[in-house]
Amino acid sequence: MIRMQKSPLPIGLLVALVVIGCWAISIILLMQWHFSFTNPLVYLLVLVQMHLYTGLFITAHDAMHGTISPNRSINNAVGYICTFLYASFWYPQLYVKHHMHHSHVHTHQDPDYHHGSFWSWYVRFIRNYLSIWQIVVMAVLFNILKLWVAQPNLLLFWVAPSLLSTLQLFYFGTYQPHKGEHDNQYFARSQKKNHVLAFLSCYFFGYHYQHHHSPGTPWWMLWNSEASNKK
Repeated sequence: MIRMQKSPLPIGLLVALVVIGCWAISIILLMQWHFSFTNPLVYLLVLVQMHLYTGLFITAHDAMHGTISPNRSINNAVGYICTFLYASFWYPQLYVKHHMHHSHVHTHQDPDYHHGSFWSWYVRFIRNYLSIWQIVVMAVLFNILKLWVAQPNLLLFWVAPSLLSTLQLFYFGTYQPHKGEHDNQYFARSQKKNHVLAFLSCYFFGYHYQHHHSPGTPWWMLWNSEASNKK
């Protein structure tokens, strides 16, 4: 395994717990909501839940770079929890593939890169990370949860936001930063500075050059990364 970059900042764990806590409170409340499909608030909350799912994955990503906690066991535990809650992903597999991305960015060895259209790249991206066991686990969980939760709630606030989140992560965290030609060693670009939009779009991961320049910088500090003055 590649050695993780450790961070001495204890606030990393607090930020992770806030993200996980917000997701957990939201999902519990939404699973109990007797909603109507004619209520526009329903669809706004789908987007909110999508953003919280993205937060789970970004938190797991930070764990892959060791920025959640200087304690390896705690750091990895957060990674395992977040990837499982997101969509029953196996954290060690994601860990290895993500570090391959950093080590071989924009090459045939990069699991996140594809020289093709948006949709062909997205399909390859999903197929590269999805496993049959993950689908089985999610199917089993869905059928167990149906014993206590209404199926429309599960589909609208558990399944749909997770799927939509994969598009959010792919578009802002992979496709936009790495498509086309680049003039730097990281083969990455960053969106124009707007910290509100950067957070809402993908937890500052639109500042992608900054992430590759300093992978040990947690998501909540990317807006103020040292690389910000370079791109």
